[in-house]
This record gives sequence, C-alpha cells and structure tokens, in this order.
Amino acid sequence: MLPKYRLLLLLSALSVCACSHPSEEKQEPALPLATIDETNGATISGKVLFTGDKPSMPVIDMSANPMCERQHTTPQHAETVVINPNGTIRYAFVWIKDGLPKARWTPPQTSVVLDQNGCVYRPHVLALMVGQQLEIDNSDPVNHNVHAEAQVNVPWNESQPPQADKKFKTFPRQEIWFPVTCSVHPWMRAYLSVVSHPFFAVTGEDGTFTLKGVPPGSYTIEVIQEKYGRKTAQVTVAAHDQKALDFTYGND
Repeated sequence: MLPKYRLLLLLSALSVCACSHPSEEKQEPALPLATIDETNGATISGKVLFTGDKPSMPVIDMSANPMCERQHTTPQHAETVVINPNGTIRYAFVWIKDGLPKARWTPPQTSVVLDQNGCVYRPHVLALMVGQQLEIDNSDPVNHNVHAEAQVNVPWNESQPPQADKKFKTFPRQEIWFPVTCSVHPWMRAYLSVVSHPFFAVTGEDGTFTLKGVPPGSYTIEVIQEKYGRKTAQVTVAAHDQKALDFTYGND
C-alpha cells in the first residue's frame, strides 16, 4: 500500500492532468446571423458578354435511346456555350467569392428545381444556398440516374423512374461548380453551385446578373463559365450604392 503522502501527490497529479487534457477542443463561437438589407445595402449588377465568332456546339446524339430522341422535333445542341441574341452568355455563374464578413445566412424556404426533360437537365446551370432544398424532377418517360459528383459534400447517385415522385436534397457545405450527370444517358450534364451566402446569380436569356442588399465593403466578384473558365473583378460599395460590373469572354 502507498504511503498516505504519496497517494495524495498521485491524486493531485491525476487531477491536474485531467484538467488540461490535450484532446479537449475549444468550441468555436457561433457565427452571427445575417440578413439581406435591400433597403440600405448596395446593388451590384451587370452582364456577361461575348466577343468574337459565336462557337458552334455539337448536336447531341440521342439515338441510343429512341424514347429520348422522339421527344425532340429539332436537333438538340450541347449547352457548353449558349450565346444570347444580344451578345451575352447564358448559364454563367456569378457570386461574391471573397470579402463578406463571417456570418450565418438563413436559406430560402423555396426549393431550386432541377428537371430532367427531354433527356436533358434543365436548367443547365443552377445555384442554391447551403441548407436550401434542391428539388429533382423527372418529366421524362424514361429512367434516369441522378449523379451529383460533389467532392466537398457527400456525392450521391440515385435512380429516378419515369415521372416518379420528386426527390429532395440539401447540401451542408459550400461547394462551387460541380457536375450533375446521368449514369444512363452520358450526354446529360448540369452544373451546381452551393453557396454559404445569398449573393449569387446565374445569367439567363438576357445575360444579366444582379446582387442586391450587399453590405458595404470591398469584394472579389467571380464569374464561372463552363468552357471559358473563371474571371474575377474587384469592387467596393457603400450603402445604397448602385455599381455596374460587366465581364467579357471571347475566342478572338
């Protein structure tokens, strides 16, 4: 049996070790909750332009699946580059890449919809917030396999029978620009971006984007286009500012 004084020293040492165990981790403080202030915030808007000869996109060969092919009366072209009649680019993703203070942003209650229609993903490019619901529809009379090829988030590959119930997914982490493919129809491809804040947009038929309610500050704005890659620009805004910012791609 240990002498009394040695036993007391041993118990004291164990107590000190227990209080300073290296495996203990400090909990990070919760980030403040932020909301969009469209009344006092700034607006950054612009266009994604294209110069030079309009690229010719290849025709999608759907002959391997006649049910897909029969849904179209005209040839379907790849949407790698879509030039609008006004010389702008459709399906460019624009977002604030850097400069926002760290905060938690509440995602919208509405879902972002990705449809499989005519054996094509519609829209070709889409974006949503972390925690926002992605609704996946199959409007086709054929089976699809929806494959989200995420790397930061957990990837998944799930079958969706013809006109089956909608699928709903959410993503817990920010991940910019990853493909969604179909394991049944190799020509099917869309691009998805999951953003931790609400300041992003995808250009449509007029090639424009608008970011509203941006807090005063200096920011890096990034645009991503599937074929032509990424471009960035710096912008500084004050309260109530209206800033114009255009991006230009081309193949001159």
